[in-house]
Amino acid sequence: MSVRELVILGTASQVPTRHRNHNGYLLRWDGEGILFDPGEGTQRQMLRAGVAAHDLNRICVTHFHGDHSLGLAGVIQRINLDRVPHPITAHYPRSGQHFFDRLRYATAYRETVGITESPVAADGVIATTGNYTLETRRLSHPVESYGYRLTEPDGRRMLPDRLAAHGIKGPDVGRIQREGVVDGVSLEDVSEVRPGQRFAFVMDTRLCDGVHALAEGCDLLAIESTFLDEDEQLAVDHGHLTAGQAARVAQEAGVRHLVLTHFSQRYSEPEEFERQARAAGFEGELTVAHDLLRVPVPKRL
Repeated sequence: MSVRELVILGTASQVPTRHRNHNGYLLRWDGEGILFDPGEGTQRQMLRAGVAAHDLNRICVTHFHGDHSLGLAGVIQRINLDRVPHPITAHYPRSGQHFFDRLRYATAYRETVGITESPVAADGVIATTGNYTLETRRLSHPVESYGYRLTEPDGRRMLPDRLAAHGIKGPDVGRIQREGVVDGVSLEDVSEVRPGQRFAFVMDTRLCDGVHALAEGCDLLAIESTFLDEDEQLAVDHGHLTAGQAARVAQEAGVRHLVLTHFSQRYSEPEEFERQARAAGFEGELTVAHDLLRVPVPKRL
C-alpha cells in the first residue's frame, strides 16, 4: 500500500529547546523518501521516528543556516555506513556549494554510496519522475533560500454512470484506460480529470511571490511560522513569517491541510499559533507541528 505522509523530525528555529529539535522533515511519497532541511540531531530523530537511511532517496536543503543543514554531515555518513543500495540526490542552493562540500566531508569516513549533487540556481523544475515533479521557487531571506513543491501528474477518474451509459464494462474498462478509445467511445467520454496531489515545503522567508507560488492549490503545506503576529516587525527584519501571515497565504492559496512549524524559542504556548492562524481566516485542516508527529497527506477529494 502506498504511503504519503510527512514525518516531522524537528520543529525548532535557530535554537533547539528541551522539547523541540532543530529542523528535519521526511516526506514519504509512495516508495520514496525526501528529507528536507536536516538540522543538527536529525540522525537521532530519525531513529526515534523509525526512519532508516534506506528510506531516503532525496535530500532537499532550503538554505545554509545551521538549523537547516548541520545534520547533513551525520545523515550522509549514516547513508554510507548503512550502505544504502540506491543512489541519493541532494538539492541545495548552488551559492552554498562550499558549505555542502564542508558538511559532506566534515570528517573521515568510507564512501560506499553515490550521492548525486544537484544544486539549485533558479526557479523551475529540478526533477521529474513517474510519480511526481519537483520544483523550486526563490524565497526572501538574508541568505539565498529556495522552497520546494512536489506535484503528482494529473490522472483520470472513471465515472460509473457514464461507463454504463456507453455500455463499457468488464475488460473494456481497462482497455479504454490503456488505449483511449473503445468502439468509438473515448476515455474523455467516461472519465474526468483527477488532479494530482500537491505538497510544498516553505521555510525561512518573508512574504514574497515564491511563497504564494509554492502554496497554490496544495493538499499539504509545511510552512514556517517563526513568530506570532505581535512580533511581525521582528519577522520582517530577520526574514521570517508570522502565524497569521502563513495562514493567510494558505487560505488564499486553497491549501487543504496547513502545517505550521519552525517556532522561535521565545514562545512556550503552541496553542497561540493555532489561535492566530484561525483568526487570520484559515478554514482548512490545521496542525501546529511537534517533534515526531506524522501528518498524512489528505485523501483525494
